[in-house]
Amino acid sequence: MANTLQAKKRVRRNANRELINQSRRSRIRTYIKKVELAVEAGNADEAKVALKNAQPELMRGVTKGVLHKKTASRKVSRLAKQVKAMS
Repeated sequence: MANTLQAKKRVRRNANRELINQSRRSRIRTYIKKVELAVEAGNADEAKVALKNAQPELMRGVTKGVLHKKTASRKVSRLAKQVKAMS
């Protein structure tokens, strides 16, 4: 258990950050799923729009420290490849 005041504060802060990061991660996954569902359904227009919405969300995750830069780039690349294959 935390002994110092600073360590106790860190525990509280980490708990708050965990909640915020969980919601960010969940939001990113939702955007990715929208693209994947549109690709699965074969709806090219919807997939393109979903990809355009997902890209900034993924990169925002990078700036907020939720995702690594290369992870986000890889995900965007693979989604774009799927969308491009449809047209």
